Amino acid sequence: MSEVHLLTMPKWGLTMKKGTVVEWLIEEGAEVHPGLDLVDVETDKILSAVAAQSPGKLRRKVAREGEEVHVGGLLAVIADSTHSDERIESLVADFQAHYVPEKAEEETAGAVPETVMVAGQRLCYLRCGEGPDAAILIHGFGGDLNTWMFNHEDLAAQYRVYAIDLPGHGRSSKEVGEGGLSGFAEMVNGFAGATGIDQAHLVGHSMGGAIATLFALAHPARCRSLTLIASAGLGSEIDSEYIQGFIAAKRRNDLKPHLEKLFVDPRSVTRQLVEETLKYKRLDGVEPALRAIAAHLCSGGKQETLLQEKLSGLPMPVLVLWGAEDRILPPAHARDLPANVRVEILPHSGHMSHMEAAAKVNSAIRSFWGSVAR
Repeated sequence: MSEVHLLTMPKWGLTMKKGTVVEWLIEEGAEVHPGLDLVDVETDKILSAVAAQSPGKLRRKVAREGEEVHVGGLLAVIADSTHSDERIESLVADFQAHYVPEKAEEETAGAVPETVMVAGQRLCYLRCGEGPDAAILIHGFGGDLNTWMFNHEDLAAQYRVYAIDLPGHGRSSKEVGEGGLSGFAEMVNGFAGATGIDQAHLVGHSMGGAIATLFALAHPARCRSLTLIASAGLGSEIDSEYIQGFIAAKRRNDLKPHLEKLFVDPRSVTRQLVEETLKYKRLDGVEPALRAIAAHLCSGGKQETLLQEKLSGLPMPVLVLWGAEDRILPPAHARDLPANVRVEILPHSGHMSHMEAAAKVNSAIRSFWGSVAR
């Protein structure tokens, strides 16, 4: 007899306490497989899907559409037909009788952000996992370490995974100097040294992908593998209107249309996500930092740093992941890359494929890391 899987409300990000069930994506009795999106959930930050972690049938929807469920609360039961309806009902009743939201929140509290000084700058980071091998996650323009809320814990099952706030972003210092991408790559190198990371798998999203590539080019011995998600630097085209619009937006109604460009489903951009982004943009030093970075990232509507031809000279394995409906950086940039680069295009996802298609991205990265010889 196969195991019964209890699908519970995940904890996405450091502050999540509960989520609202927006829409069930499949019906009771339907066959499910790992990675299949089952239900859309909205938090105070974002709307995203909860995916199945095991095969079977969706035997029971416990949470109703429109219902708020605390982190760790029961959403559904997945099991095959060998388990009777009476057993499913008994498991649900037992779970609900013993579930305590406050206890579940404590159990899922996880790591807390830390800081380290690098070249006189304060860098904030979040570490998860205790594995022997390290990985560093590098966010994109205007993002922060919370960009990886759907990936960090999953990837940390077998690795020590560090998500960092780049200078000018998140809780790190807002001084960025000239704002050049090579300078950020050296800050990542300094971060690795300051935290005792001799060698790491690097994962970079968008601008973070270009930074990760520059790190790998400058310090190949310190980079075990390179994963680029919708990476900058692999073609000249970029939606520079998004970059300038993000910087210039002062109000919710001005910012929201630009954030919606990042996702296939505009519902992913919640009111709280917009408000938190505006709160970040209003911090002292953020706007000049973003303008300095943007001047090096793209000018005249084109990217300044082009690295695609240099990928062939990298000694470490390289994986490129791209959302098929990316509106910021064209998925066409993933074509015609050197033969040493693995490429996977992810359907039904945009620029933030690591959020919109998190299960697929996490699976691809774990498989890629597992294939890298020690």
